[in-house]
Amino acid sequence: MNRRYLLQVTSAVLAFPSFAWAQDKYPSKPITLVCPYSAGGNADQRSRQIGRFISTALGQPVLVENKPGAGGNIGTEAVARAKPDGYTIGMGNFAPLAVNPTMFSKLNFDPAKDLLPICLVEKGPLVLMVPANSPFRSVKDIISAAKAAPGKLSFASGGLGGSHHLSGEMFKSLAGLSITHIPYKGGAPAATDLMGGQVDMMFEQMYAAAPSIRAGKLRALAITSKVRSPLFPDLPTMAEAGVPGFEVQNWQGLIAPAGTPAAIIHTLNDAVNRALSDPAIKAQMLVQGNELGGGSTEVFAALIKSEADRWGKLVKSASIKPE
Repeated sequence: MNRRYLLQVTSAVLAFPSFAWAQDKYPSKPITLVCPYSAGGNADQRSRQIGRFISTALGQPVLVENKPGAGGNIGTEAVARAKPDGYTIGMGNFAPLAVNPTMFSKLNFDPAKDLLPICLVEKGPLVLMVPANSPFRSVKDIISAAKAAPGKLSFASGGLGGSHHLSGEMFKSLAGLSITHIPYKGGAPAATDLMGGQVDMMFEQMYAAAPSIRAGKLRALAITSKVRSPLFPDLPTMAEAGVPGFEVQNWQGLIAPAGTPAAIIHTLNDAVNRALSDPAIKAQMLVQGNELGGGSTEVFAALIKSEADRWGKLVKSASIKPE
């Protein structure tokens, strides 16, 4: 009995190092990166770009899986419900992490409890635009017209609760305006109707707005960031244009299910930070007018919390409800 016991213990001790090594060797199989929006959009493109870098850096395939719907909730819930082993991660976005928890009366996940931030990837400003033949040539022109005829002017958005929409609601709130919101099923059809003059204005993300501005199809009046963009240095910020305190940035970063081991989160955070130092990735983000993310998980967590508090108050005060 003693001899058998000794052999069992010896075998366990000899096996332990290889077992521990296998556990520590992450990743040892492909990683799924869930994008909560459709293929072809900015979130999808950035997911694939960052995913390719992580794949090269960590030596395993990163497979992007699109799960769009419900303002980003479907894909984000899929991440929250996944096994917390580092093999399912997601691209976390402005709306599902900071807006939807207040806007939707019921969510099947709680971003604060069911998800862990990995790393902020980027922030992106929006641009207030009007049709090329619009009589409005400044933000103050819009404010004067809106106050003279409450409810007459309209602004387009790519859907309820997104950065297009929330920018318009912030404009209304800070400037004390009554402007009618016209939601569309996506930013592209909203921008098309803006060019056609069916709506008076729209806040559009910089990367999508820039080509139409340069082509003279739309007129830019202001940018939503705190500082001017090097892409359009003559374009004032909303604060400079007459709306103090106005700032909106659309942002996204990698997230993981709650309970994912800290060592894995650290590995992924390090990979994202290295990706954001890659010249090709940096160049693509900067040419789109976006601000590079990076930093610690704590930095991303603090951003999510502050944004959730901020937008939660606006959603409640404006009584914004999902369709």
